[in-house]
Amino acid sequence: MEFKHFINGQFVASSNGATFENRAPVNDSLIGMVCEASSEDVNTAVLAAKAALKGPWGKLTQVQRTELLNKVAARINERFEEFLAAECLDTGKPRSMASHIDIPRGAANFTAFSETLVNHPTECFKLDTPDGAGSLNYGHRTPKGVVAVISPWNLPLLLMTFKVGPALACGNTVVVKPSEETPATATLLGEVMNECGVPPGVYNVVHGFGPNSAGEFLTTHPLIDAITFTGETRTGEVIMRAASVGLRNISMECGGKNPALVFADCDLDKAIEGTMRSAFVNCGQVCLGTERVYVERPIYDEFVARLKAGVEQLKLGRPEDQEANFGPLVSLEHRDKVLSYYKLAEEEGATVIIGGGVPDMGPELNAGAWIEPTIWTGLDDNARVIREEIFGPCCHIRPFDSEEEVIALANDTVYGLCASVWTENSARASRVAEALEVGLVWVNSWFLRDLRTAFGGAKQSGIGREGGVHGLEFYSELKNVSIKL
Repeated sequence: MEFKHFINGQFVASSNGATFENRAPVNDSLIGMVCEASSEDVNTAVLAAKAALKGPWGKLTQVQRTELLNKVAARINERFEEFLAAECLDTGKPRSMASHIDIPRGAANFTAFSETLVNHPTECFKLDTPDGAGSLNYGHRTPKGVVAVISPWNLPLLLMTFKVGPALACGNTVVVKPSEETPATATLLGEVMNECGVPPGVYNVVHGFGPNSAGEFLTTHPLIDAITFTGETRTGEVIMRAASVGLRNISMECGGKNPALVFADCDLDKAIEGTMRSAFVNCGQVCLGTERVYVERPIYDEFVARLKAGVEQLKLGRPEDQEANFGPLVSLEHRDKVLSYYKLAEEEGATVIIGGGVPDMGPELNAGAWIEPTIWTGLDDNARVIREEIFGPCCHIRPFDSEEEVIALANDTVYGLCASVWTENSARASRVAEALEVGLVWVNSWFLRDLRTAFGGAKQSGIGREGGVHGLEFYSELKNVSIKL
């Protein structure tokens, strides 16, 4: 299998013939070769996107664009099994999860954003003038231009279309650089774009890495008008420096070290179920995942015991195993990173409640990127494992004694992406949620996403907001038209 670039409506190999391997995280088998874009390839893609702005795509009405994007969503669902197989092969995640979240929500991003944006009004004001005739001022939105989309490997289709959907709905064109770990669904989407009649150059895909590869070539290209990125904070800083040349707009969702605050008056069944998902779903590879769990002392021991019991029930297995709900990490390289934190936790004095190593998956799977879900207690608040993002299936549980104490603990981080609060006291829920220095707070739930609402992080977890009409601020330019009457 070969993963080519999708440029100007055609699948093309790299101009310099460069390729790299794409390996399955389940057993490290070779999936196929991926073309690595040269600066020439990226330039061709950007020029194609720029031309499409002035071509058929730029001449379509908002209604016509919406109809096309609705066709794209429908066609993804028609080819559901192909997208599901590609996503599971790249990521190793259970089919049960990808079929419920990744593919349907990836498709829904095209309909949700196009329909939200088409119905959002702009402002209009009547201004009195000395001559008595007045003037009329109204807002008019135009596309930003060519948007560079840098998307991650943990939810490849979903998080890529979360950006591509609103970008195209606003009339922009895009050049997508998917993660080198997960090239499949971004490539497959090119076929769908052609099948649905999306004009060439509107959606482009270039494969490769970051420094001195497709990522750098794309983010430093002078004809890129805006950059949207999801990934680690360190990479975001590099992209932000690149975007400063030419004053290109940026939208970034970066790292997190997200807390859960579990009060003694919570519904413990709900809190356990929610924390099991937030800490261990997708093998912990979720930017919104929970790595710090703070539990009020009266229920601390019971919470630790019950969360451990929940982890013991996780079923590791291949994506096609219908009983499996826990897959491998995305790559052996990433497993090395997570394992280094497992070792560090013990060096820093953690008590390992469960996990902490690599499971024996048998001779057919042991070459894969498997890892044990892990719970710790007993670490100091300044331990590196408490302060640094791990992005694996692990969490540390610490007791607290007061509302003021746990708010201070939760906010004691350079990150500010999200938090979960578990309490049946509505006044406390509101009070604590407003005090947390994050972009999103869930009360008695986790990952409950309404696509009409603002999405993004505070502090070093990101810049800007996307989702619903908030995406208009990034994906379009608002001009004021003043007409003298």
